[in-house]
Amino acid sequence: MDKFEQLQALGAGEFSHLNGSLLSHLKGTYQLLKAWGARDALCDAGLFHAAYGTVGFDQAMVGLEQRQQIQALIGEEVEAMVYCYCACERGPTFQSIDQPQVPYKNRFTGEHSLLTGQQLKDFCELTVANEMELLNSSEAFRQQYGESLMELFQRMAPHLSAVARAAIFSS
Repeated sequence: MDKFEQLQALGAGEFSHLNGSLLSHLKGTYQLLKAWGARDALCDAGLFHAAYGTVGFDQAMVGLEQRQQIQALIGEEVEAMVYCYCACERGPTFQSIDQPQVPYKNRFTGEHSLLTGQQLKDFCELTVANEMELLNSSEAFRQQYGESLMELFQRMAPHLSAVARAAIFSS
């Protein structure tokens, strides 16, 4: 049984998503990160990035009370990236994303902190992969959000890998 099947065994259901199934979107995000040469932990975070729901997709696959089980399943590093991504109150973070230290508000706890270093790079790379997968799979999404996302990606560029930067500027 693979990790995603194990997650489903913990109660994660299949949800419809923008252009099909959530599983298809998660796999697409994983595949983009893999194609960009991201390390395995970040690729796995791409596969599970909506586990606890996000600001833009509030259907949680699993509850926060299952964090320890999810950590045991996907590993502490991957779960920490997934939690960070799911918990992010995007407004304040995206407004300052081009700074070396970026404010972060946890929408689950209300706590404030900073995204810095590798955590900031991972958050940005995962965000771009997630949104690029949606842009690539839905013309309606591209029409509605493409311009604003490209502006966001440009502001994230200092925190992205060279391959991810090339991918966003060639699309």
